[in-house]
Amino acid sequence: MGDYAGPPTGVPAPKGWQPPLAALTEPPRILPEQDHAAIDEIERSARNVTLAVAAGALLILIAVLCSFALRS
Repeated sequence: MGDYAGPPTGVPAPKGWQPPLAALTEPPRILPEQDHAAIDEIERSARNVTLAVAAGALLILIAVLCSFALRS
């Protein structure tokens, strides 16, 4: 149990040593302007589609539940 000598000792780096520098990259490109009005319109349209699909699913669920209730 007492045989562990600890981590190995390392050799210190030479005085003034620094890790190699990475290559410099170009600055990021400028992104195009966004058309916020068009984005809002598309989001509104997507919301309407989502609500229509949800309403259709609800109607199908109600129809299935009513058909099960009328069988009994």
